[in-house]
Amino acid sequence: QIAFMTLTLFPIRLFFAAFMMLLAWPFAFIASMGSDEQELEKPLSWWRKIVDILLKAIMRMMWLAGGFHWINVKGRRALPAEAAILTVAPHSSYFDAIPVTMTFASIVMKAESKDIPVWGTLIKYIRPVFVSRSDQDSRRKTVEEIKRRAQSDGKWPQIMIFPEGTCTNRSCLITFKPGAFIPGVPVQPVVLRYPNKLDTITWTWQGPGALEILWLTLCQFHNSVEIEFLPVYIPSEEERKDPVLYANNVRRVMAEALGVSVTDYTFEDCQLALAEGQLRLPSDTCLLEFAKLVRSLGLKPETLEHDLDKYTASAMKMKKEKVDLEEFSAYLEFPVSDTLESMFALFDENEDGIIDIREFVIALSVVCKPSKTLETIQLAFQLYQSENGTITEEDLGNILKTAMGVSQITVTHLFRAVDEEEKGEITYNDFYRFAELHPQFAEDYLYADQMGAESGLETSSLSAPNGICTDFSPENGEDKNKPLQKKLN
Repeated sequence: QIAFMTLTLFPIRLFFAAFMMLLAWPFAFIASMGSDEQELEKPLSWWRKIVDILLKAIMRMMWLAGGFHWINVKGRRALPAEAAILTVAPHSSYFDAIPVTMTFASIVMKAESKDIPVWGTLIKYIRPVFVSRSDQDSRRKTVEEIKRRAQSDGKWPQIMIFPEGTCTNRSCLITFKPGAFIPGVPVQPVVLRYPNKLDTITWTWQGPGALEILWLTLCQFHNSVEIEFLPVYIPSEEERKDPVLYANNVRRVMAEALGVSVTDYTFEDCQLALAEGQLRLPSDTCLLEFAKLVRSLGLKPETLEHDLDKYTASAMKMKKEKVDLEEFSAYLEFPVSDTLESMFALFDENEDGIIDIREFVIALSVVCKPSKTLETIQLAFQLYQSENGTITEEDLGNILKTAMGVSQITVTHLFRAVDEEEKGEITYNDFYRFAELHPQFAEDYLYADQMGAESGLETSSLSAPNGICTDFSPENGEDKNKPLQKKLN
């Protein structure tokens, strides 16, 4: 079927879809000329309403050319005065642009998107909230702009937000980002379904690329999509004060409508689990739990690397001293809390109430730079090395156990391979030279030793199809009462 469609229907569909997008461009360009903020907050003029109708019709023809012959819409879309924000989930594909082109709601987009030929003009027409990567204050400004528009009593168009912040395979709803819920105004949840017999829609971290997804989807004779507008969710006073609580409660309502579970893992967690560093994290790593606790403490991604430098410098001064919970609290400059106690427990290997602070620093480095394995190992060498700049086999074992978040690991094979002169100690330069010659050293010298051994290091089930790692399965997400897995126990 794919071969036949590729030679017949695919080029025709691709041509008509591209033609419809080009046809929409002049209308969007003319309507966007001279628009200022004051004009956008006024009701649409008669000619802008006509342009809106024309563009929606053209966009609908574009999706029709792509095989979306009918779009099943359930429920009633709320008016902007009823719900200024539409929260859409699950986000699984760039085909999720269908509800955007149907509603012409504003979306949150990268500022660079407006410079894309043709597509950039269409984006600017829907008055998006632009996020600038080059502006360090961009997150705060984005939230303030969303809040300003949301509290305009319906003067601005509705804002459509995908609160998951990334594409998933729709098996569950991951943690919602709080941006859509910070304004504390009513939101309308919108759920998406693609009830196709063969899933060519899903576009996640692993699996087919964007062009392959487009090709396979256009080779389908018919593509189904369902859009359901759920009742407007009006937050309680408690939810207005707590955006995270608000986001979690809306997510629960949407999950029930979809018939799926929720998981407290986030996109950042999956990035960590699927990082392309030389040390691939095993499926049972406790670093995912550590990353959740780091976020719960309020350590922000944009400041983590600076914090890492600060914590490293403090750990270097402390040398090999172990600390108790109170000293750990003082070290992090965070008060003792349930979250801090849970983090402390991850590193309390003997359950004797003290931890090696160096292990915390190494784990934090992995969370900050999951794909930069050698940078983390270099940092660890600095923390563990003796006065002559060397570490022992036991030190290497501690470093790699912490960097991989596992309870046990055998490093004898790797250590002996690095220690060519059989001195019983190695330097980072020795390790770096070895890693340069053997870029797959983890596969050859660590994972190979562990296969079949009861070591807590499982690699065979690291990821599932479509890029959702096993730790993100709904079953794991539901088990709230499962005790914390310790790194060493």
